[in-house]
Amino acid sequence: MAKLFEPVTLRDVNLRNRLAVPPMCQYQAEDGFVTTYHTVHYGKLALGGFGLVIVEATAVSPEARITHGDVGLWRDEQVEGLAGIAAFMKAQGAVPGIQLAHAGPKASMQRPYHGDGPLNEADIARGDRPWAIVSASARAVDQGWLVPEALDAAGVDKVKADFAAAARRALKAGFEVVELHCAHGYLLNSFLSPLTNHRTDAYGGSRENRFRLPLEIARELRAIWPVDKPLFVRVSAVDGLKTGVTIEDTVAFAEALKAVGVDVVDVSSGGVGVTYEHPSGYGHQVPYAERVRRDTGLKTMAVGLIVDPFQAEQVVAEGHADLVAIGREALRNPNFALDAEQALGAAPQDAPYESWVPQLGWWLNGRERKLRRLGAWSNGEDVAA
Repeated sequence: MAKLFEPVTLRDVNLRNRLAVPPMCQYQAEDGFVTTYHTVHYGKLALGGFGLVIVEATAVSPEARITHGDVGLWRDEQVEGLAGIAAFMKAQGAVPGIQLAHAGPKASMQRPYHGDGPLNEADIARGDRPWAIVSASARAVDQGWLVPEALDAAGVDKVKADFAAAARRALKAGFEVVELHCAHGYLLNSFLSPLTNHRTDAYGGSRENRFRLPLEIARELRAIWPVDKPLFVRVSAVDGLKTGVTIEDTVAFAEALKAVGVDVVDVSSGGVGVTYEHPSGYGHQVPYAERVRRDTGLKTMAVGLIVDPFQAEQVVAEGHADLVAIGREALRNPNFALDAEQALGAAPQDAPYESWVPQLGWWLNGRERKLRRLGAWSNGEDVAA
């Protein structure tokens, strides 16, 4: 049995394998409501054999959206559509998860296919009006981004209440896993990063103060989420710029998350800073997941340029992470998990699904990809040491 296809239990939730689909925005929602598009999109991923499928960044308030196309859970009426998606995923054997998010300084933007920049007159003509955005401090994430307002005390309280209310709605919708988004330059990452947090109150300054708001929200979600269901947190292990969050900061943050009952750290990177000053390539974020796992004892999920079953199997079999999230490859091939099961010889003999073409392609490209991965991983030794 391939290690990748060994079931794993998180609290009382059983995943049929170690393959997950991470949250990936689709920008197809209407006023925060999911549509038929989302039903088909997440349904095909569940049918594709993944153990866990996490619904895209779901805004906890209208102003928490990245764009007007974001999914939301700020209204009770939004529960029904998501409940149908969660129920279908469960019926196909996949565990349904959802990520709760606040875009903060990266809010009020265009959908990517409209330009991916600040909303302009053409967007307003389409009915997409801008709104005021907030962050830890009145500092843009980098050149070309909108300048937010610093979140005041009342704003902090509202954000905490919005996350709590959205978590209750996610539970009502039938999700088994909830993930708190603390990565990629969005609101909670803006508090964690010294590049965007210049506050002088209890939420700024020292590392412990910068951790405070994300930890308060994680603690509240843990109290709301049932004791038999796992809580994930997505982090940027390092900011794009080396002067920002470091892997040592993230290990310390993960230790604090462990203390409030978080079960899995979903380890990504970047988001603050246009440039990315760290090693990049196949599996370049895997060393960060390994470091967090090794130093804290927490389970981790590795993500980022993991492109074939043999690479994913290596991540789990060698103990770099407990789960492997397949993002872009899952969008290209929603049957990635079924194909991987075949390629690794883990499929039951009577399995009705056969796919020798992807298996042959992975085998032919295996040597080249392995060399590229090894090069990327060796370049990351400084962060994994």
